[in-house]
Amino acid sequence: MPARSRTTEPLYRIKADLFKCLAHPIRIQVLEVLAAAGEQSTPVTRLLEVTDCEASHLSQHLAVLRRSGVVTSTRTGNAVEYRLAQPLVAELLVVARAFLLSSLTPDSDRLRTAQELPPLPGASPQAILDAIATGA
Repeated sequence: MPARSRTTEPLYRIKADLFKCLAHPIRIQVLEVLAAAGEQSTPVTRLLEVTDCEASHLSQHLAVLRRSGVVTSTRTGNAVEYRLAQPLVAELLVVARAFLLSSLTPDSDRLRTAQELPPLPGASPQAILDAIATGA
């Protein structure tokens, strides 16, 4: 395995910063709501409703996602709407869900809970797991 070098360390740091930005359940929930909206923007009022989060806390989470370049926002008067910065973010969420599903035991309450999550756009987590299993 190649050793870490001065040229690759910044890339690892950037990747680590991305994963830090994702490292909160509220932010993941926001991203999944935005992914489900597809190309449509989602108003902050909807995100407040779905997350059941205080406005000040949600604002902090959205700021983290914005600074990391994961979401973009548009303001019209007092209303602010959000969307994923790139469709690849939705794919990252699908892969993360597939990883989660593959790591849970079949009789786990967590597995049942994960299977009840709303669908995400793109390939299904099960399709990813099936592709891995068949070596495709």
